[in-house]
Parts: sequence; structure tokens; C-alpha cells
Amino acid sequence: SAEVWGSDLEAVQRTIARIALSIGAFEPVRILVRPGAHRVAADLVGSDVELLEAPVDDLWARDTLPLFLKAVDPADATPSAAGRVRFNGWGRKQTHAGDAQLAALVAEIVGVPLLDSGLTGEGGGVEVDGVGTVLAARSSWVNPNRNRGLSEAAIGAALLDVLGARRMVWVDGLAGEDITDGHIDTLARFADPATIVLERPASIEAGDVWSDVAVATEMELRAQHSAQGVPYELVALTQPVSHRGATDAFLSSYVNYYVCNGAVIGPRFGDVAADGAAAEVLSRLYPGREVVQIGIDPVAEGGGGIHCATQQQPK
Repeated sequence: SAEVWGSDLEAVQRTIARIALSIGAFEPVRILVRPGAHRVAADLVGSDVELLEAPVDDLWARDTLPLFLKAVDPADATPSAAGRVRFNGWGRKQTHAGDAQLAALVAEIVGVPLLDSGLTGEGGGVEVDGVGTVLAARSSWVNPNRNRGLSEAAIGAALLDVLGARRMVWVDGLAGEDITDGHIDTLARFADPATIVLERPASIEAGDVWSDVAVATEMELRAQHSAQGVPYELVALTQPVSHRGATDAFLSSYVNYYVCNGAVIGPRFGDVAADGAAAEVLSRLYPGREVVQIGIDPVAEGGGGIHCATQQQPK
């Protein structure tokens, strides 16, 4: 939407196309396209990406699309479904009349039942380990701008229920400093059930809120254990010392990557040493997958990344 992106809209659209084509080299990709924007999108991605018309307000598919679910038992009568948390523009911070419809619309397009959690929130606010653990930041869930009147226990129970999970791991997060109120996917990610990837600033500065939340998140997770009862292995991805961003909103996060079939799609910010170090860590964390780094500066300028702009669907 030009209402959201202004003169940066075309650069952002080109970046979304670059992300889609990079993923499309490894697995099928669909893009949701606003009515009237089909030709623009088709010119950018050609015939390699499927285009679906939808009332999109903004590009953050991670937050607005359903959380796809897959049955553990292959014989289950409902082998897949879509879990829904209701999107309200990150606590009514941005226009979202169209985006609020996308979870139900995509479930209908895909042809799977929609399971409503009863919660308000975003997909970027949860991380799962694949074996029953949900990781989340209180700042973006136990927050009156999403779930007024609901306790942490009630919110956690609803998340576990809609995701078919068994245990919650909470960190405090950071409310009020960005539009998401501290989504977990910019703080910590599961690489596997025993390993968590942490966001680490290039330097820890006293009094800096992002330094403080990075340190606090690491301390909180060091006190936690995996589903197998052992302490998590914590691996840091350190932000670049320098990047090409022009505003404080620029998200120079290597943690905001996307894992696809055969690859990990991550950002490149122009700091050669930091870009290389991030690629090395991701290669070690995801053996057998190719690490592909791409420039995403216009999207990062809007405070998000590749993970934020995508939502995976199981086969």
C-alpha cells in the first residue's frame, strides 16, 4: 500500500519479488496481490510464482496469514489445518481492514479447516520447535492492545491448544519500541528442538533498550530447558557493525531468516565480515541446506525481514 510505504513502494515490491524468486528456486511460492496490482507483480516475478488476489494492506505474511498445522498421525482424518490468531494491526497501530481477512481467506483458498484461537496477535509472535514447545515474548501477547483482560496463563493455554503443542517458554520481550512490541522472531528462533538462535547486537551498550532485551532474553533462555530436559544450546547471530539503513527502524537482523526445502534464505546488509559470519553460522545450524543471502534493504527499512514477509505451508 502506498498509504503505508509512500515513495518506497516500488523498491519494496521489487524486494518482495527478489525474496519470492529466491525461495522459488527451492519450493513453490504464492504471492498475495492487491486487486489491480496483478500486472505489476507479474512483471516482477514472471511465471515462476503463482499470484492470488487478496485485499492486502501490507506485506507481513508471517503476521497476517494462518499458522499452518499438520497432523502427527498420517492417518488423521484432518491431515492439515490452519490456526488463526486475529490480526489487529499490531495493537491498532496501522490500517488492517484487509489484512485482518487474510487468515480466513487463505485457509479457504488452500482448502483446510480454520481453527480460531480466540486470541489477537501475529504469527511472528510465536516460534515452535516441532515437537510440542512454543516460544513467545510476553510483550506482544500479554498486552492490553491485543488481549486485554486475558492472563498469561490463559493466553499460553490458547496458543498451545491452537498449535497442538504441550509446553510454553516465555521471555519478557520489549513492548513499545517497535510496531510489533518485540516479536520473538527478531529475538530468538529454534534451529532444532535443542538449539535456539539468539539475536545479538554488534555491541552491547549500557542503557540501550535493544542491548538490554538481547541480554535479558539470553539470560531467560539460559534458565530454560528443552523438551528433553536438558539446557538449550544457545547460538548467537551478531548484527552487522555497519549497514545501509537510513532510519532507526532499519532491522539489521540475521535471525529473521526463512528455512525452506534445501535452503536457508537470509539477509545481506553489506558488512562483509558480519554477512560472512552469519552465513557460516547458518550453514552449521542447517547442514545439508544451501545458505542464500540477498539484499532486502527496503523491507528492512520498514522494520522487518525475510521471515516476517513469508509464511510456510506444509505439503
